[in-house]
Order: sequence, then structure tokens, then C-alpha cells
Amino acid sequence: MRQAGAYSGILSGGISKTGPHSLPLARIKKIMKKSSDDVKMISGEAPIIFSKACELFIEKLTKRAWIITMQGKRRTLHKEDVASAVIATDVFDFLVNLVTESNVADNKCEVNEDSQVIVET
Repeated sequence: MRQAGAYSGILSGGISKTGPHSLPLARIKKIMKKSSDDVKMISGEAPIIFSKACELFIEKLTKRAWIITMQGKRRTLHKEDVASAVIATDVFDFLVNLVTESNVADNKCEVNEDSQVIVET
């Protein structure tokens, strides 16, 4: 029986009732293989690293979008909040093509020196 790799315990934060990973590793592996015809073999640990990276990415984007939601004095996060967070944060520039100015509902966003998102409505 194969033992878990060194990364599985470190990155998963422990074992939950759904297993050590909250994102489906088979789906991650399929996406990795689709990325290039040259990708044939993928180690068991690689999808685990991608799973954790995806979790961290979702957390960071959600936190940024939640700041915009709170500034709008709402308690429900909307797609416009996510779009505003993408536009206002340089790290998410690779996603700007997925969101358009019309999706932002005419909000003007900027990030101050403390990395806080400021929305002008």
C-alpha cells in the first residue's frame, strides 16, 4: 500500500470527513493533463499542491470581494463584488478579461497603500 506523500499532511491541514482534500483531485489532474499535449504523467503529490493553491486563491479572492460587499453595506456577496475585486487588485489582472466594466455596476475601485479595496459608488 502506498503511503501518503510528504505534502499531503502538511497542505491538507488534517483529515476531514471527506478526506484530506476539499477539491476533487481527479478533476485537477484532468485539467492539468488538458493544459498541454506534452503532459503525460503527473505525480500523486502535484494535484495536492494545486488543490491547496486553488483553496488559497479562492480564499484570497473571496476576502477581497467581501470587503467590497461590506463597503456596499450588504451581507450577500454578488458576482459584481468579485468582478470589482478582480479589477481593483493587480494580482488578479489575469482574470480581468473574464469580467467587464458592465459587470461591476459602475463601481470605481482602487486599492490603497494598506491593500484595502476602496469602492466609490
